[in-house]
Amino acid sequence: MSVLYIALPVAILLALAAVIAFVWTVSRGQYDDLDTPALRMLEDDERRRPRHRPATKNETSLREEADHPDDSRQQ
Repeated sequence: MSVLYIALPVAILLALAAVIAFVWTVSRGQYDDLDTPALRMLEDDERRRPRHRPATKNETSLREEADHPDDSRQQ
């Protein structure tokens, strides 16, 4: 019976600490967005970039025409 004098205040203190922790986390916004953090780990850190490939002759001539439109008409 004497253990209740120790166990009951400890239980009340633990319950009070849990309530204070819950109120603190709610006030800090811990439960505002529950979906996004779970999906964030599925995204890549870096966006995939297309690999650099050498330009073909057709692409090179198109770029030259775009850079110097007057030169290509004179030829």
